[in-house]
Amino acid sequence: MGELATDIQFLPGVGPKRAALLKSELEVSTFGELIHFYPFRYIDRGSYQKIAEVEADAAYVQIIAKILKVTLYGPSSSIFYQAGLGGVEKNSFPVDSKGQQVIKFNAVKRMSVIVSDGTGEMEMVFFKGVKWNFTKMVPGQSFLFFGKPQAFNGRVNIVHPDVDPVPQDAGRQGGSTLTGVYNSTEKLKNGGITAKVMTKMMSAALNAALPEVQETIPDYIMKQMGLVPMRYALKNIHFPQDMNALAKAQHRLKFEELFFLQMSLLKQKYIRSHGSRGIMMPKVGDAFNKCYGSLPFDLTGAQKRVIKEIRSDMMSGHQMNRLLQGDVGSGKTMVAVLSSLIAYGNGYQSCIMAPTEVLAQQHFANVKKYLGSTGVECALLTGSSTAAERREIHKGLEDGSIGIIIGTHALIEDNVIFAKLGLAIVDEQHRFGVEQRAKLWAKTTDGVPPHVLVMTATPIPRTLAMTLYGDLDVSVIDELPPGRKPIETIQIGQRKRGGLYSFMKKEIAAGRQVFIVYPLIFEREKLDLQNLEQGYEDVVKAFPLPDYKVAIVHGQQTNEVKNFNMSAFAAGRAHILVSTTVIEVGVDVPNASVMVIESAQRFGLSQLHQLRGRVGRGSEKSYCILVKDDKISKESQKRLDLMCSTENGFVLAEEDMKMRGPGDLEGTQQSGLPVTLSIASLARDGLLLNEAKAMAERVLEADPLLQAPENASIVAELRKAKYNIKDYSKIS
Repeated sequence: MGELATDIQFLPGVGPKRAALLKSELEVSTFGELIHFYPFRYIDRGSYQKIAEVEADAAYVQIIAKILKVTLYGPSSSIFYQAGLGGVEKNSFPVDSKGQQVIKFNAVKRMSVIVSDGTGEMEMVFFKGVKWNFTKMVPGQSFLFFGKPQAFNGRVNIVHPDVDPVPQDAGRQGGSTLTGVYNSTEKLKNGGITAKVMTKMMSAALNAALPEVQETIPDYIMKQMGLVPMRYALKNIHFPQDMNALAKAQHRLKFEELFFLQMSLLKQKYIRSHGSRGIMMPKVGDAFNKCYGSLPFDLTGAQKRVIKEIRSDMMSGHQMNRLLQGDVGSGKTMVAVLSSLIAYGNGYQSCIMAPTEVLAQQHFANVKKYLGSTGVECALLTGSSTAAERREIHKGLEDGSIGIIIGTHALIEDNVIFAKLGLAIVDEQHRFGVEQRAKLWAKTTDGVPPHVLVMTATPIPRTLAMTLYGDLDVSVIDELPPGRKPIETIQIGQRKRGGLYSFMKKEIAAGRQVFIVYPLIFEREKLDLQNLEQGYEDVVKAFPLPDYKVAIVHGQQTNEVKNFNMSAFAAGRAHILVSTTVIEVGVDVPNASVMVIESAQRFGLSQLHQLRGRVGRGSEKSYCILVKDDKISKESQKRLDLMCSTENGFVLAEEDMKMRGPGDLEGTQQSGLPVTLSIASLARDGLLLNEAKAMAERVLEADPLLQAPENASIVAELRKAKYNIKDYSKIS
């Protein structure tokens, strides 16, 4: 593997300095890594537009034009410098001791470049990279400009266009004119790695390394899926012969990424399901039947389906590892209770682990209510449990008299010993660290791990669930219990605050409670906490004692203070709870009918939906009021409009992923994808992901350990470090 592994500095035109830049900016260190760095779009170099024909809503335009005027603007659009075809027209920069003009680029707010191609004039605008562009933007010079046109102040301009020399073959017909455009940075451009240089480097790397490229996908899969060879794909992704060749190359490379991503996850699942023992639970038991028979409501079809899937797992003789997704209020707790009662009916204990004390207490209250007719002993263990309570609980767990234990991370302490743990349920599992969950899985019975059910109220798009949790079986509760009243979602501007406060007072007078949530972003935590404190003071002024009681909760408080204030609100002793997103998961207050979200444009769709789910839990009509800032982006406005148009969390999650990408769905620091995707997109390539997963399943069904000779290339590819994914489902 000589050429593929050769250090990038030895590629013609690179050298040590540029190599260091490529490594630091693009994480490209070898010829092989460079040829797997793909263009993100293509320019048809044979297609040019006249300025007179350019429309503001075009996807992109490419024009060849001469620079007429360059202007550097300072604050409030003051002109620092202006030059035209006749020379410098204005220059207010200071001169140095030698009489040379000193241009202070850090004071420049934007650069405007007026260009013309004889059919009309157009403006190119630069807010960044002004110094670099200024040095080459000389009036009278012609360049090729490429970018997205837009309308501003009655004229069409392009902000931050790509700027290249006019091609020598401009206008020449014949041959492929598609040219790849690669992601770049200011440092790369300043280091001389321009678009043209990158294209030359890619050509040299392909000439050197392409003959060494080996097939990663077996022949039988290539034929079934109609895939082009890897060498053809790499050549045509960088230098496509035509649109058809480009489409074939993209299809091959996208399938490859998604197939190996699924293989890396599913092989763990297949090895586990074919080889690992699980606790056999063939019975349902009296406790299950008594609970089910005494329910004052019917389960939804989705709940019944999910319980059947869980029961099937628990009877299989293999360890269950299942993710249960359900929108806020869809009835996941009921599924957890009935699953725990199946374990109890087979002589085993269950534990339900929640991320916060408040959520653990709520689960305990709900579960106790459902267990009334069964005689099953249930206990609550949290950090607040007294020494005497702990002793009693530890004894009950060890002698088996406690059938279901609910708690926080206190459950994973070493002195918590179970008689026969058969089922571990983790709620909002992404909020627990891998090591914390591993401790829970390790509390085995006779060396056999418990069945595992992880639950989340964060709707995850199906394509992302297949990827993040490809090693888990996924169940979805996709319908809400009948009778739940829709939550009316409204967006208002800052100037409507007086009306908002009047509405809140009316709701409080009717006996309801109100949440007010402020954003808290890690990067600007200090400023956000100041906004929260200021907001709290404003609310207290508008809702004074003794008629109103206002509580405040945020992450800087001690757990004791936080729990006290949350509990005061949950118990109805406070009318309003002002908080950051710590209440996103875990506060169930059926009496709360209003959720006010401040600076709502700063939240992601999934997070807004989670917050909205904190109300609408009682019998009264509920409201979610999105308070937006006066100036917000088009994308932010689209998010708020979507929030007002639907309550379906899965629809919102799909849209959120399309708008924001899959890496940070919640607006919190959630782990991204287990393998970095270079060309495939979970938001756009859902159908191909389905095909890749189905093929991976067929391969593993026929050859679970990948021992067949025809699968040798798959094994070789999966040995690469990037596929070394931790098995999050079975950590013991």
